[in-house]
Amino acid sequence: MNQRDTMSKRWRIAGINFSHMHMGDLLRNVVDHPDADLVGVCDERRESMAESIESLRIDDAKVFTDYATCMETTNPDLVILCPPTGEHALWVERIAPFGAHLFVEKPFAASLDDADRMIDAAEKTGKRLIINWPARWEPVYFTTHRLITEGLIGEIIEVHYYGGNRGPLYHGAGKAEHEPTAEDKQRSWWYSAEAGGGSLRDYVGYGVTLGTWFNGGQKPVDVTCVTAGADGLEVDEHSITIARYEHGLSKFETRWGTFTDPWTHQPQPKCGFVVRGTKGTISAYDYEKTLRVQTSDRPEGFDHPVDELPAGERNGIEYSLTKLASDMPIEGPLSPEIARIGQQIIETAIRSVQDQRTVPLVDR
Repeated sequence: MNQRDTMSKRWRIAGINFSHMHMGDLLRNVVDHPDADLVGVCDERRESMAESIESLRIDDAKVFTDYATCMETTNPDLVILCPPTGEHALWVERIAPFGAHLFVEKPFAASLDDADRMIDAAEKTGKRLIINWPARWEPVYFTTHRLITEGLIGEIIEVHYYGGNRGPLYHGAGKAEHEPTAEDKQRSWWYSAEAGGGSLRDYVGYGVTLGTWFNGGQKPVDVTCVTAGADGLEVDEHSITIARYEHGLSKFETRWGTFTDPWTHQPQPKCGFVVRGTKGTISAYDYEKTLRVQTSDRPEGFDHPVDELPAGERNGIEYSLTKLASDMPIEGPLSPEIARIGQQIIETAIRSVQDQRTVPLVDR
């Protein structure tokens, strides 16, 4: 890490490719950070940036439609990338040679091979590759991990996950709602198999990546997955993945088409995790203010309040700048090490669907 990274009081940050609706929220985190400057935004289609340009009042001199021009003009320390899942490796390989740290919005990649291409591209430059999983910034999951790390429920032997929303085209920046048509779906990369669409690729990464964070980095032996979707779609809208570990089973379910969105009204089944250990259990659900805990001493269970996120890690941008400024490792779901295990499980689940059988955990 060079002197500029460790000693600069101001972080120059650019946002490139607005295909994922989370870009607007991430740029808001940049603008709100006291030590960060948004120096550029870029997308081949200027209209894709229009909402963020207006809401964040981005000066026209900072708006680009060519990534190379953006990088050469703005010289950012960190680049936020929000391309379609199927283009994550392509964009990391395009941007990495410019020498910036890379902050890629979830999921990690469309395939394990693409994930490894991303890791290799970043390693060649000596810069950090950071995979942002927004659920990491939910206090309920931060608290779950803390209690697990402290040994409250013993060794983790099961993780159960249900995750999803009404569908990706319902939500713009700031969760603004739009009612998609069948034609909207046909045109969108979210519903393209080649681009890495589908609920499995969109949401199971949350479950298996945070699940791996919760279970201390354990890898399953094999994976079985089944999917379903509406007629005429290339991709799934519902998936169930069963991962068999050396000492038990875990289940990860994804759904586009939940009855309600969990950030407005929790659907049933509730979106979140149930984690079982050798000495207790924790149920943790999206956006809730308490956890439900059972322990050997209190088998009847009790409600546990969630923690406040500590200063310096209240969102992905703040966390990344805190770690980079102190030359500290990127940890947990944002680290390529944990995220790669999640990608292995996703890759194996996809192959299980294709082959209609249980598949040993893949590594390449």
